[in-house]
Amino acid sequence: MLKRFIRYYRPHRRIFWMDMFAALMVAGIGVLYPMVTRTMLNNYIPNKEYKMIAIMGMILLGTYLARMGCNFFMQYYGHVMGVRMQKQMRNDLFHHLETLPYSFYDNNETGKLMSRLTNDLFDVSELAHHGPENLIISTISIVVSFVYLCTINWVLTLIIFACTPFLLTISLLLRRKMRSAFKRSRESVAEINASTEGSISGIRVTKAFNNAEKEEEKFEASNKKFVAARTDAYRAMGQFHAGTTFITDIFNVVILVAGGFFLYGGKIGLGDYSAFVVSIHLFITPVMTLINFMEQYQDGVTGFERFVEIMDTPSEVDSEGAVDMGRAEGKIEFCNVSYAYDGEHDVLDGINLKVDAGKKFALVGASGGGKTTICHLIPHFYDVTNGEIKIDDREIHSITLHSLRQNIGIVQQDVYLFNSTIRENILYGRLDATDEEVYEAAKRANIHDYILSLPNGYETKIGERGVKLSGGQKQRLSIARVFLKDPPILILDEATSALDNATEIQIQKALDELCRGRTTIVVAHRLSTVKNADEIAVIEKGKITEQGTHEELVAKGGVYANLYRMQFRDSDL
Repeated sequence: MLKRFIRYYRPHRRIFWMDMFAALMVAGIGVLYPMVTRTMLNNYIPNKEYKMIAIMGMILLGTYLARMGCNFFMQYYGHVMGVRMQKQMRNDLFHHLETLPYSFYDNNETGKLMSRLTNDLFDVSELAHHGPENLIISTISIVVSFVYLCTINWVLTLIIFACTPFLLTISLLLRRKMRSAFKRSRESVAEINASTEGSISGIRVTKAFNNAEKEEEKFEASNKKFVAARTDAYRAMGQFHAGTTFITDIFNVVILVAGGFFLYGGKIGLGDYSAFVVSIHLFITPVMTLINFMEQYQDGVTGFERFVEIMDTPSEVDSEGAVDMGRAEGKIEFCNVSYAYDGEHDVLDGINLKVDAGKKFALVGASGGGKTTICHLIPHFYDVTNGEIKIDDREIHSITLHSLRQNIGIVQQDVYLFNSTIRENILYGRLDATDEEVYEAAKRANIHDYILSLPNGYETKIGERGVKLSGGQKQRLSIARVFLKDPPILILDEATSALDNATEIQIQKALDELCRGRTTIVVAHRLSTVKNADEIAVIEKGKITEQGTHEELVAKGGVYANLYRMQFRDSDL
């Protein structure tokens, strides 16, 4: 893991080494004051060498000005380096999230993923900046101060140094507990983000059903978990700081008592003793810095572990030997396909179907039967458990994911639109399309005239998830997006089920135009939308129980006929 962390320093080597040099200067200058103090107490002041006293004062002032510059560099450029590293990690994480399979998002909440992109990586960048600085400054200060203290009185120095193992022992004992507590705390923050994201996204549903109190209860539950986790973290942190501070207080007692005996016995002079008392803080302060740094270290390491956890999640990858299929003709075939989301309970069981290029194939049946799963398997969003799926007689594993999905257009019931302009949402179908092609796609989707009626036309912002548009308008935008993509294979997954009858008729015209010349898979509850399909399959509990044309299935008098009678009981069959 350390190698992976260090890799993010490489693009910023120049700033890093300059930052380390500044840290080295700060550490060196810090040792200068007690050395000057000792010299002045032992020589210049007793001998009344006022000129040297003034010169040493000027030297100290100059070095402190230099230290001020070094501190500015570390605070400014060091943080800039940390932010740039954070940016790269965030880019890497976001890129990796874009490559993860559907199944990953089935099991991970958006809010928790956002927490890893923001809060976690902020702490990692703070560690990246302060970690090397603290280690270098503190290590050099400890070594130099120890050597310098030994030149004053090595016996007294060793007595003080003997207290250090107690400090380190307590730190090591409490570090693990503190690390575990901070990890739980970070997980609880992610839960709050997830709860907040879900509640805010669904605020209109909450208001429509007057369920604000329910959402507040859910948020309060997450908030309580956060308080409990943070309380544990603060308890561990309190124990850590209380224990280490107590040991450093012991240092002062030892210095006072041992130094007093040494002074009384004539083993150290008053000047050296005074310098020793001043200098001991050069030793204690960096030790405390390292100990206190452990808190930041725990935050940073925990954040990086959570970063690595996602980065190590396998991406979607093309199968070995997969090739670009170019533009497909559109023939689809399922050969004894089974699928289970959990790997155990089959959602699909032995599905066999064949759709010739340019034909319309409809899937009907009760909810939960497996219709949408079939739609998700065609673009290889999930891997089949058994069997194989072919496009133009080629098994989809032998086709690159990009080229496969480039040949498939999907219009779903739940349309997702980005919080951007109408133009940019249509362009999502093909990012390099011209304005004329965008307008043509909108015309074919029967929404061009409506767009022109808006004050800002195609530059109109539609709000989060297209909240400023009606259901029909959103659906037409999604259709325009697919028109622009121009795929040979089309999947309509309950594309009109959420619309009223009048809007459905308008949308259906656009869909009929979209389906022309394309292989189309239609999932529908309203059988009026599939009557004209070339073939219809009834899906029940993951199996095809009936298959044929509308007339054949009605004549058969089975499940499809019963569904049709229920929807059109007042019509002649």
